[in-house]
Amino acid sequence: MAKLFLVPTPIGNLEDITLRAIRVLKEVDLILAEDTRNSGKLLKHFEIQTPMQSHHMHNEHKTVDSVVSRILAGEQIALISDAGTPAISDPGFLLTRACVEAGIEVDCLPGATAFVPALVNSGLPNDKFIFEGFLPVKKGRQTRLKLLAEESRTMVFYESPHKLLKTLGNFQEYFGADRKVSVSREITKMHEETIRGTATEVLQHYTQHPPKGEIVIIVEGKA
Repeated sequence: MAKLFLVPTPIGNLEDITLRAIRVLKEVDLILAEDTRNSGKLLKHFEIQTPMQSHHMHNEHKTVDSVVSRILAGEQIALISDAGTPAISDPGFLLTRACVEAGIEVDCLPGATAFVPALVNSGLPNDKFIFEGFLPVKKGRQTRLKLLAEESRTMVFYESPHKLLKTLGNFQEYFGADRKVSVSREITKMHEETIRGTATEVLQHYTQHPPKGEIVIIVEGKA
């Protein structure tokens, strides 16, 4: 039976791909990739010769219907993002929803994603948490921060290096200078690090040590 496979890819260390993921990527008829050049390196490393097609946030609205049609016609198709699990702050939701509505089976493989190790490694409560992803850049940012200031569960954010200081400053302003924060950077990579402390302490650290790489921020909920 034809289906859509959502296949997680390593967020850094290539050893973090699963044996099942490699098999599926070799067996499907087509791989949809967020960036074919980036994914091409991964496929070459694991000797995967399956054809690729570009599927990213700028073209997914236009390509969803054709992909659904191909699966309905009997093709097996896999979707991968540049790193981690598709649809987690990456393209994937629109295609998944379209396949579900069309009665197509969707199989999401377990695998790498950045926020889980960052959350567990933070030392903050993880029995209940919310995933916020990226905060709004401009419109709606203040409104969101005011709302989250009352959130009692641990919060998970993604952030880029050049916006980290601004975001930590926002946390200090809206959540309080003593709110506990954990910043994990370059997870699974050679220069992986986690810096923990109050919002003020972590902001001071990264003011003195400009960050690089992919970043996950874990923030304590309101007591």
